[in-house]
Amino acid sequence: MLTVPAYQERLLEAVAPLTPVAVSVLDAGQLLGLVTTDEVRAVAMLPGFTNSAMDGYAVRAADVSDAPVTLPVSGDIAAGDTRRLRLEPGTCWRIMTGAPLPDGADSVVQVELTDGGTTDVRIDARVESGASVRYPGEDVQPGQVVLAAGTQLAAQHVPVLLSAGVQSVRVRPRPRVAVVSTGDELRPAGSELEHGQVTDSNGPMLAALAVQAGFDVVAVQHVGDSGPSTRAMLHGLADAADAIITSGGVSAGAFEPLRLAFEDDQSLEFVKVAMQPGKPQAFGSLGGTPVFGLPGNPVSSFVSFLVFVAPALRKMAGRPVDARTVRCEVARGWQPAAPGRTQVARIRMRPDGRIEQAGGPGSHLMGGLATAEGLAFVPADLRVVREGEVLEVIEFHPDEGPRSQALVDTSRGPRNA
Repeated sequence: MLTVPAYQERLLEAVAPLTPVAVSVLDAGQLLGLVTTDEVRAVAMLPGFTNSAMDGYAVRAADVSDAPVTLPVSGDIAAGDTRRLRLEPGTCWRIMTGAPLPDGADSVVQVELTDGGTTDVRIDARVESGASVRYPGEDVQPGQVVLAAGTQLAAQHVPVLLSAGVQSVRVRPRPRVAVVSTGDELRPAGSELEHGQVTDSNGPMLAALAVQAGFDVVAVQHVGDSGPSTRAMLHGLADAADAIITSGGVSAGAFEPLRLAFEDDQSLEFVKVAMQPGKPQAFGSLGGTPVFGLPGNPVSSFVSFLVFVAPALRKMAGRPVDARTVRCEVARGWQPAAPGRTQVARIRMRPDGRIEQAGGPGSHLMGGLATAEGLAFVPADLRVVREGEVLEVIEFHPDEGPRSQALVDTSRGPRNA
């Protein structure tokens, strides 16, 4: 039986970052969350021209050295004014923030230091040469690196890139994920269930997890317990997806569709991981597309995605693979369900930052999942989780929202094109 770190490492070694693509800086829906593969250098200087940092009056500093003084106002210069103007000695221009400085001016007196006149203005304070002036290129020079390779793009990068004349950037694309739930007992949500049937929650859940983690979902499918049907569906999805995630069919029962589909070849490997929930797992590749086979119990599938699949998809996207974790103190202890295996417990956060278990440990118990705020890792050798114990916790961050859209088109073309 593999340890959790050993299986994580096996998956990470088996996947590779996706081939870079160019994305327009204006396409925020695709840009955000992607990771740059190269240094991004400025094309234009910032600022591109000498301009005012204040609303006020463009002057020669020498003309106001004996302030208070009164100067005639030659006119107004607004932001966006394209005229090439000149400041005559002994005069001034009323100027707005961001407007180009007239030739001959070397400083700006902010309006608060004047009487605000429009024909003549009284200037009550002297200024030094260069006061409230922005000079060309003082922020960014052409050719200067404005974003390092490996930057995960966010909203604050957009104005820098566009202002520096960058129209597109090379990035790792988001992995396109296909989700397949297996089992004759599953029926679509809203169906009238017969005795022995259950609602398929795994497919929509895994799709939601993928989108929330910043990946694109290109298909959500269901297949029964037929090995040939399962095999045909996965092979059909392999060309349209960068990764396939299945749920169910990986245990040792008689009707395990994933096992039946690949019992005659080595495309998928079936393993046991010393983890509760999530002991049975499968992984392989179809035509270069990785396939992650997760257990069928919803909580097992949920936990397995976060612990095993998400790190691998982050590597494919060029993002840091490790989940953000915090160390939290246990407020109320519990008994691990499977001593000798790492327990991944659903937990709630108390207002004081301490944690307690959310619901029972069983992989079929979904009630506690709805109130869970994170997953706590209980070491395999810990027989009892006691109050005051400190555990590593992956916190859920639903407030961040998705960085992609579900069921997107497949315009990048087939996976193996």
